[in-house]
Parts: sequence; structure tokens; C-alpha cells
Amino acid sequence: MGARKGSESHEVEDNVRPAARSRLSRRSFLSGSGVLLPAFALALWPRAAQAGQKKSRTLPPPPADLPGHVNYLARQLLGVPLDESQPITGQVQKLVVDHFEEWLGSRASPAGSPARGNDSPGDVQVRRELESVFAQLHYPLYAWPRTFVRPWKGATLTGVGYTLGWSDYDRANVVALFETREGKARLAGLTNFVPHTDLHYEFPAPPPSGDFWFLVYGTRLGKSQPRLSVMLYSFDGHSLKSLWEVRDAYDGKIDVGRNWVTIRYLKEDEYIRETAHRRKPPRYEATYVATPQGLTLQSEHEIPF
Repeated sequence: MGARKGSESHEVEDNVRPAARSRLSRRSFLSGSGVLLPAFALALWPRAAQAGQKKSRTLPPPPADLPGHVNYLARQLLGVPLDESQPITGQVQKLVVDHFEEWLGSRASPAGSPARGNDSPGDVQVRRELESVFAQLHYPLYAWPRTFVRPWKGATLTGVGYTLGWSDYDRANVVALFETREGKARLAGLTNFVPHTDLHYEFPAPPPSGDFWFLVYGTRLGKSQPRLSVMLYSFDGHSLKSLWEVRDAYDGKIDVGRNWVTIRYLKEDEYIRETAHRRKPPRYEATYVATPQGLTLQSEHEIPF
């Protein structure tokens, strides 16, 4: 009995010792890993930092020419939501506006010149110059130039506008108004109209004050119907400001006269309800008339679809 007990105790001791050794080895591994892991992370840190630095330096410098520089910036818009695009679209806007202020100034006739009657490039020249600025853009990038040239109180007002887009929905608008007078051109006003739309102009009769009025309108894509937005701008020789607007008229259509604006539209909830029952929804027509302060609603009524 004693001998067997002794042999059993030796077996137990033999089993305990390897277990203890295994526990020690795990402890030593874990304690060692506590030292090794930070050291490993520190060893990798310079490489990660270098990789980040290399990644931030992947973009080459922009081309020296204006069309190349605009294309260089526009390509960075791909995949960027419109509400996060301003840092890039703002740079494009500055390039375009600065270029046209210089370009118009270099082509203005000096004061007293026989060519004073035509002291600024015409609409076709301005549009072609704007097209050349965006000449290097390719699908899915696009730019739609919209320009005008109008006489006003002995000066020439030049509108340089464009829609810069990188998808059917992501579109940024710019309208810059330049005044050329006595051989000098200056930026007189700047607006971004409404995001997501295209650009068009109309020119109602001037108000009694003689200020320069112009309408800007455009449509954006909707889930089922396009949405029309319209704004009336006024320039008094000092600043450009908005006097009146209509936003997101559902399936809106616009007609412009000398002293009135008519907008035909649908009401979205009615359109959804009636088309669900395979019926034609009612359409509405709103007429606005000019006042010294802008445009005011004269009438609004239902019309046939």
C-alpha cells in the first residue's frame, strides 16, 4: 500500500509539474506580449506615418494652363456629395471669375476711344471663352455655359454663368455679373442660384428705378417629375440682390412677359393620389405681376391637365 501510494504521489507530482510549467509558460508569454505588442506597434508606426505621407502626396501639382487646372480640380469632385463639394467648386469658381475679370478688362475700349460704343465682347465671344475654360472636362464631368451681354446706363453688363456637374443630380451653379464702364471691367455681383439645377435667363422690363432686373430659372431632377426654381435678381449699380423666388415647383413650366411671369405646376400629393387611381391630376397656373419691389401674385387657379 505504502509503495503504491508513493508511486501514485510521484505520478501526481509528475502531472502537476508539467501543468505548472505550462501555466508559467503562458504567463511568461502573456507578460512578454505586453512588452512585445507596444514595441511592435512602435516599430510599425513610422511605416504607417510614411505610408500616410506618401498617400497625401499622390496628387501631382495642377497644370499651369487654366483649362487644365479647372479639369484637375473637377476630377476631384467624382464621388463627392454636393453638400461636401464647396472647397473644390469654390476653387473652380475663383479661377473662372478671376479669369473673366482680367479677360473682360483687357478687351474693354479705353475711355474716349472711337470704339466706346462697343467696349465689351459680345455674347458669342463670352460664351466661347467660357466654353474654352471647361474644354478639358469629359464624362461624367460636364459644364453648361450660360452667358449674356446687356447695355445698362452707359455701361455693359456681362453675365458669366455655368452649371458644373459630376452626376445627373450633383450640380453647382455660378452666375457672375461684370460691369464694364469707361474702359474698366469689375466684378459687380456673384450668386450661386439654386443647387442641383441648370441655368436659364430671362429679362423683364426694368422697374421705374432703372435698376437692372433679370430672371434666373432652372430645373432639377425629381423622383417622378422635374422641379422648377426661379429667382428675380436686381442690380442697382452697387450690389446684386434677390427680390423674389419660387422654389421646387412640381413639374413647373414658366412663361415670361415684359411685366409678368406665369408658372404652371402640379401639387405632388394630388399627382400621386390621382395617378394611383389612373386619373389625370389637376394642374395650376399662378401669374405674378411686376411691382417696384419685385413680383407679386396676381392670380392662381386650376387649369386642365
